[in-house]
Amino acid sequence: MHVRTSLTEMLNINYPIIMAPMFLVSNQAMILEGMKSGIAAAFPSLNYRDEGQLELLLRELNQKLSDIDSGSYGVNLIVQKSNPLYRKHLDICVENKVPFYITSLGNPQEVIERAHSYGAKVFCDVTNLGHAKKVASLGCDGFIAVGQGAGGHAGPFPLQVLIPSLKRNFPDIPVVAAGGISSGEGLLSVIASGASGASIGTRFIACKEASVSDDYKNAIIEAKMDNIVMTERLSGTPCTIINTPYAKKIGTKQNWFEKWLSNNKTTKKYFKMLIQLRGMKNLEKSIIPGSYKTLWCAGQSVELIEKVMTCSAIVEQLKSELQKAKLDLDQKTSF
Repeated sequence: MHVRTSLTEMLNINYPIIMAPMFLVSNQAMILEGMKSGIAAAFPSLNYRDEGQLELLLRELNQKLSDIDSGSYGVNLIVQKSNPLYRKHLDICVENKVPFYITSLGNPQEVIERAHSYGAKVFCDVTNLGHAKKVASLGCDGFIAVGQGAGGHAGPFPLQVLIPSLKRNFPDIPVVAAGGISSGEGLLSVIASGASGASIGTRFIACKEASVSDDYKNAIIEAKMDNIVMTERLSGTPCTIINTPYAKKIGTKQNWFEKWLSNNKTTKKYFKMLIQLRGMKNLEKSIIPGSYKTLWCAGQSVELIEKVMTCSAIVEQLKSELQKAKLDLDQKTSF
């Protein structure tokens, strides 16, 4: 079964799914398995911070890309000024002709211009119409509509409102839904709302290829949607995590002095860099087996995840669930 949408046509994939980029989770094995399964798989450039790592990975992914008929990969770039590796990573990605980009937390103009210079596509994270208007004016190729329930930096609005609003205002720009999707039924629902596909992250944390600790994977399986909370303690920008005992201990809110540093024109750039560096180090510690500093990012779709599977098995399950959901809908309704 192949499903055709504007997203599958744009990225040369068989199914309208992007394996979402996840800090410290997305790895080479996951990306390769996603590509082989006929979907698009993305990873954050910040997962490869050591000298030469990113170049080597991109060469290997491009080799795989030349060997398959469908399937693709993309790179997520944090484009705000507080990311000290942004421009270096962009240069490396452009040199290696990355097929598509996902931009987050900043102005994507430079990424769009340089990607378009060789025909690559750029999708921009948006959580509201105001941000969507800005990136549309810069020429983005698609929106990643980040709604309620997403893992990481979740948006404030439900996808059932955000997606139709984006399509009403930007009918020619494909929308990729992100937030709370871990099943074929969820995928069908966002397509019915006007999306061209879905960006799915949390479901893939509980995959055999992920190199995070078994404790993290088991927490994904055991957690329910009301165990997911929003914290300001990791990156300075609110993001969703599992409410573990350690998360409860450190709290989810910045203190008054941290908030002042975050909002002050003179200090906010450097303080955000400090907060993000500290958050990255805390997250790195949390994925190590046996760590008590359990700061685990996840979305509300943990509610529907029941077991650890291979990436290819997850994709196959999503495909079969999508097909069954479509058949069930046809049988239950008539117009």
